[in-house]
Amino acid sequence: MSARKDTKSYLVQRNENTNDKCLNGSGVNGKANVSVNGNSYPVKDKRRSKTWEVKPSLMANNTFNPIRTIVDEMKISPNPDKPMISLSIGDPTVFGNLPTDDAVLQAMKDSVDSQQYNGYAPSVGYLKSRQVLANFYSCPEASIEAEDVILTSGCSQAIDLAISGLCNPGDNILVPRPGFSLYKTLALSLGIEVRLYNLLPENSWEVDLQHLESLVDDKTSLLIVTNPSNPCGSVFTKEHLQKILTVASRNCLPILADEIYGNMVFPGCDCPSLASLSSDVPIISCGGLAKRWLVPGWRLGWILIHDRKNIFGPEIRHGLGKLTQRILGPCTIVQGALEGILNNTRLGFYDDTIHFIKSNAEICFKELSTVPGLNPIMPSGAMYLMIGIDIKSFPDCHNDVDFTQRLVTEQSVFCLPATAFEYPNFFRIVVTVPEQMMMEACGRIREFCLHHYRPGSHDNNARDQ
Repeated sequence: MSARKDTKSYLVQRNENTNDKCLNGSGVNGKANVSVNGNSYPVKDKRRSKTWEVKPSLMANNTFNPIRTIVDEMKISPNPDKPMISLSIGDPTVFGNLPTDDAVLQAMKDSVDSQQYNGYAPSVGYLKSRQVLANFYSCPEASIEAEDVILTSGCSQAIDLAISGLCNPGDNILVPRPGFSLYKTLALSLGIEVRLYNLLPENSWEVDLQHLESLVDDKTSLLIVTNPSNPCGSVFTKEHLQKILTVASRNCLPILADEIYGNMVFPGCDCPSLASLSSDVPIISCGGLAKRWLVPGWRLGWILIHDRKNIFGPEIRHGLGKLTQRILGPCTIVQGALEGILNNTRLGFYDDTIHFIKSNAEICFKELSTVPGLNPIMPSGAMYLMIGIDIKSFPDCHNDVDFTQRLVTEQSVFCLPATAFEYPNFFRIVVTVPEQMMMEACGRIREFCLHHYRPGSHDNNARDQ
């Protein structure tokens, strides 16, 4: 009986007159089709070649990371007389100056010692761990239960699940520019078009709402909002978030809220979750342990589903749950430690981390604000600072990629060109390095700029033309 049930649950049926269809060129691209659970797929020709011919899949060919593509093509040869200072990687643990809290480490040790988390967990995560997260993030304005939580392998998988669960090939999604490159990497690999909406540097990187709404059409299936921002370090005000929600509501667009840097905001700034402000727009909030708890390598993230008007219904939750079965969830040891991590971490740990990042950001902003040809924009949170380049005043440099490449060659300071974030003639600095290293890096950037800066050179170029 079980064999019959299995056969019915995975029904494969060739179309009638398959050979005739192959001969007559009907079906897809002149080939016959096979029906699997009601879906039609082309059948490979039986006349298989006797030589090896193994090709990468369409998804593999369509997958690329703009950051890796740009960085891998850069000719990075540091100055041998100066030690390398890397300000490019968004990993707060690189230099060892920002360790996580002792309570976080103890929670992991207790999880290992308990030997209760050595087996498989449900693909959506342990129920107890999901409830702990629900309790931690629930608020009167946006209440959630364990069933609204999915644990993932880092925030990256949470974003992947959200895009995969809400979008189909041929759809388009709205992504901030400048913005985190992973959104584009994931979308294009799935055959989803990426439409970039502008952030305005002159307005502390707020969304150009008019431009955003102009991109919406009947194929738009998702709006991605990153707050606080990578790469900008900006934090949207409550009023601005409400304006974004108005656009989403008017166009019936669900939102993926990338809030991995949530609560990593400087004193004096308020950063409410998008879900706490929404009255009708369904929101999938993505977060994780990586940044706030300074453990990116532990690979634990989450999805929080906010849907007070029941617009998603059970289908979206069911679909997201099925997608988790492709990987079977994050590390069980970290899941077991989650309660201790969330409930026992000292408030002082968070405050110390933010104080350090803010201090470094202020140092960087102050030092580079007086450098000719540079225009740093002071952040309000996260771990980054964006700096504009008056590229016409640096005639030796063709663009931001060339600028940052030459900076490595001459000064051994590696910053990420903002072309990687779809925003040319800016570069991003990570401000989690030790303070003395931050000062040294700023000094070298100043030296580089003073050497290459040519005021009015663009006017001379115009006359030459």
